Amino acid sequence: MRTQTGTAILLEDYRPSDYQIDKVDLDFSLDAQETLVTSILSMRRAEGVAEGAPLVLHGDELELVSIAVNDTALSEDGYELSADGISINKLPASDVFTLKIVTKINPTANKKLMGLYRTSGNFCTQCEAEGFRRITYYLDRPDILSVFTVRIEGDSKTVPLLLSNGNCTDKGSLENGRHFAVWHDPHPKPAYLFALFAGDLGVLKDRFKTRSGRDVALEIYVEHGKEPRAAYAMDSLIRSMKWDEEVYGCEYDLDIFMIVAVSDFNMGAMENKGLNVFNDKYVLADPETATDQDYANIEAIIAHEYFHNWTGNRITCRDWFQLCLKEGLTVYRDHSFSADMRSAPVKRIAEVRGLRAHQFPEDAGPLAHPVRPRRYSEINNFYTSTVYEKGSEVVGMFKTIVGEEGYKRALDLYFERHDGDAATIEDFIKCFEDATGADLKQFSLWYDQAGTPNLAIETNYDEAHKRFTINIAQSLKSSVVTGNVEPMHIPVRFGLVGPQGNDLAYSGVTGADVTGDVIHVREPKHSIHFEGVEQAPVISLLRGFSAPVTIIPERADSELAFLARHDNDEFARWEALSSLAMRQLRQATHDVESGKAVKSSPELTTILHEILSDETLEPAYRALCLSLPSEANIAREIGSDINPDAIYTARSQILDDIAKECLATLQATYDKLNPAKPFVPDATSAGIRSLRNRTLGLIVRATGDVELAAKHFSNADNMTDRADALSVLALQAPDAEETALALETFRARYADNPIVMDKWFAIQAMIPGGGALERVEQLSKSESFSWENPNRVRALIGSFSVGNATGFNRADGAGYRFLCNATARLDDINPQVAARLITAMRSWRNLEKKRSDFAHEALKSLLSKEKLSRDVRDILERTLA
Repeated sequence: MRTQTGTAILLEDYRPSDYQIDKVDLDFSLDAQETLVTSILSMRRAEGVAEGAPLVLHGDELELVSIAVNDTALSEDGYELSADGISINKLPASDVFTLKIVTKINPTANKKLMGLYRTSGNFCTQCEAEGFRRITYYLDRPDILSVFTVRIEGDSKTVPLLLSNGNCTDKGSLENGRHFAVWHDPHPKPAYLFALFAGDLGVLKDRFKTRSGRDVALEIYVEHGKEPRAAYAMDSLIRSMKWDEEVYGCEYDLDIFMIVAVSDFNMGAMENKGLNVFNDKYVLADPETATDQDYANIEAIIAHEYFHNWTGNRITCRDWFQLCLKEGLTVYRDHSFSADMRSAPVKRIAEVRGLRAHQFPEDAGPLAHPVRPRRYSEINNFYTSTVYEKGSEVVGMFKTIVGEEGYKRALDLYFERHDGDAATIEDFIKCFEDATGADLKQFSLWYDQAGTPNLAIETNYDEAHKRFTINIAQSLKSSVVTGNVEPMHIPVRFGLVGPQGNDLAYSGVTGADVTGDVIHVREPKHSIHFEGVEQAPVISLLRGFSAPVTIIPERADSELAFLARHDNDEFARWEALSSLAMRQLRQATHDVESGKAVKSSPELTTILHEILSDETLEPAYRALCLSLPSEANIAREIGSDINPDAIYTARSQILDDIAKECLATLQATYDKLNPAKPFVPDATSAGIRSLRNRTLGLIVRATGDVELAAKHFSNADNMTDRADALSVLALQAPDAEETALALETFRARYADNPIVMDKWFAIQAMIPGGGALERVEQLSKSESFSWENPNRVRALIGSFSVGNATGFNRADGAGYRFLCNATARLDDINPQVAARLITAMRSWRNLEKKRSDFAHEALKSLLSKEKLSRDVRDILERTLA
């Protein structure tokens, strides 16, 4: 384990490698404990590099067997080994030479799940970001693009499948019951996209004909007997391939596309060229075991990894500072795909809720960094919501600024100009400027300045002159930006909503560049005058959430209520309702802390009742409206001196009042909604289930009718209804006999299904109250819990620390100590997962003093641990800085 702090890597220090690797020939002789890897690298000294320049290759926990240059073995004085790699100083004068390296690795002992590891008897790789160096010594950096040919040899019985990137060019039997396969990928790629799988799995097959008429074999590999559960993943893949051709003009480029699903995986999935490796929770689904959200996740992640074939593989990153180039763009593409497959407004609301729950707190805390960071100590720690989700928002703003046609021209140019390149953000921006003529210099600050911009808004209507004025001031506060903060280019979609709910026209506008329904905020302050506005409007801002910003000061209750009823932009309507609810929740929290009675808003309840009753609205949309802001979102809005117990009490009281006031309509809606039988995972049916289950929770909250939830659980014919009913029982009646019975029934039914059992762990981890920690500790000692399985760790400990505000933030600090101890234990096994786990404490300074003191003490104790991994140490040092 790399325990040193690690030298900070700076973007400004980037320079091209002294050496290139044009061709890689890899040979794997697989063995559970002693796998031999032979790599033959066709090396080329870069132009202008001196003959004596050493060749420094990366390596991590490798056993060197032999090394030779041009088939001549190097003596020990010809190279120098270190914990981070090998430096070769005796190289031929010729600019072109061959390097042959043989290494020995132990896949079974590799619990970090990076490099080549063994899981459930199968061999699997994960090489992004820096896992390839755990397989062989190599220039393990994204700008080294090489053509790979891979030969894999293994036991015919235990590993009948031998898979790698590209197309299979040869295979056959060997002596002693072994066999081999050779794979060739004609597309140059960086080592992080290398993949290998060897094992025994079943397969689901299909075919896809590209728009140019090429026939592509599709294969999804899963555990034997689970092939039918991969059918939705296959359907999602085919729809993704078709959509990418139609919308982006991107056609698949190999003879075969494969997905392999494994249970032990640090990430959701990996886009390795032609051989995607997936966490099996994002492949396997059927009505008995998968919720509607599971189906949506499978659809989105299958699409995401497939879309990487062009935005990530064919065009990759020059260096890891450009990570958002492939991830932000591909997230935007998969979001667009899901919006086309499902409900665009519902999808957009879900995206923004996720952004505010994860990225906004990241931007506001000690782990803040720009979309393109300029320095890092451990790259694994920068696979963040800022890179992915905020990076996606930046791409969306590009499209808003240049328009639909401009966006298409820019992406076409990007694919044409940089196919086969390791590109940069500057390359991407230049394509937009060249394709559209836009000046995007100011806009590019979104990649360089950390923090969430704020817009302060004031409005005024001049009846006499029919003039409506908007004063906008932008500001940016950041915990990591030093020096002057430059004003951003912020595209703000808007509408001037008239008294009847229609958007009002205007005859002219001054004070800012306004194109269509977009105000381009570029200056620190704007006074924007709309002339010829015949009636006093209510301004609707950030329609579709056109920019990842906050708006201050808060709007008047009357304006929010009006927009929640009348805005014709469904996102903006939801946003107004959410803002109105947040105001009530913040006041209620203050009342609890002050010892006052909580008073709910009749206006809010009335609007919710109206939306619940409005059958012209999608069921999924109505369900989202009934979901009040979460405890975490309330805490983020409060910002400092946070008391999680007060937030929980206030939110519970508001929900109780709403449920009681709307009870008759809730019961009528619940009784009326019956999804089609049998179960289908389409968006319409999923929306009906979502609304019905939301009303169930509110009915139980209003009446205490635990038997209704227990009946819902017992009668469920699909996992969505079963899991939602179990959540209602566990979260609202944790001590009831019906809850204990349901939990045990669920466990007995799915004990042999790890993916479903993760739900069982997660539901219990989020039960609030004083006994939460003891429950989680007990579950962590059960036979079905494994510290070596990232999914199980995230389900129990991750759900507890992120999703159980009162249980985790216990006033005595025990929750913090538990998480830090769990992180220390996990760090010895899997540093990457451990580092992500401890980010749950990134906002510790925002807690009230007693809790923040306990959190600080626990974090400092963890930091003092000997042999702490670089991954965890980096997070801790930034969190405590």
